[in-house]
Amino acid sequence: MSIRIPLCSALLAALCACSGSPSTSGAAANGARPTDASASSATATATPAASTAPAAASNTTPNTTPNTTPNTTPTTQSPVNTANNVYALRTETLDGKPADLASYRGKVTLIVNVASECGYTPQYAGLQKLHAELEGRGFAVLGFPSNEFGGQEPGGPEQIAQFCSSKYGVQFPMFSKIETKAGAKQSPVYAALNGATGKLPNWNFCKYLVGKQGEVIAFYPSKVAPDSPELRAAIESALK
Repeated sequence: MSIRIPLCSALLAALCACSGSPSTSGAAANGARPTDASASSATATATPAASTAPAAASNTTPNTTPNTTPNTTPTTQSPVNTANNVYALRTETLDGKPADLASYRGKVTLIVNVASECGYTPQYAGLQKLHAELEGRGFAVLGFPSNEFGGQEPGGPEQIAQFCSSKYGVQFPMFSKIETKAGAKQSPVYAALNGATGKLPNWNFCKYLVGKQGEVIAFYPSKVAPDSPELRAAIESALK
């Protein structure tokens, strides 16, 4: 019996030692894994925080302040330039009534300084014929009596109207007597005509061709007759 007890004791101690070793090893292994998992979890948690930092810094508040800056962009075409534009002017008819030349916008006109006692006075007939032929196509002769050259238009409005209608059958518009020469009394119409062409009448029956928008196209001296091929061609071109 004394021999068996130590042997059993030794055997029991060996079994305990074997069973304790795996337990300790397993605990160490299990202890390492939670540590790694915690580190991974911390890293994973830090990464989203870093990625969301810029989003938190950005300003997502909508701008509700109204834009009070005026819109200066034109919505339509630029208006016609009124510098030396005949149809931007006003004058008077032969009988003294106000006349707005804007009423001729869209038409071609021939402006003539006329006189009743001039060597060129017979041009009244040609001017009336031209007016009658082309009136339906948007053309008109505009007569402006003037007494500046040789005192050849001395009469008043009624006398001028009577002479033109009875002698030449004039039906085109006639306006009040004016002065064409530069100076304080110069008609605004002739100031514009001069500004556009650099030319003023040097005698009666000088002519200015005016386009549909009031722009001055050309000047013709007294000797250019109403039936001149040059003048007629220019009128036809302006009417297109």
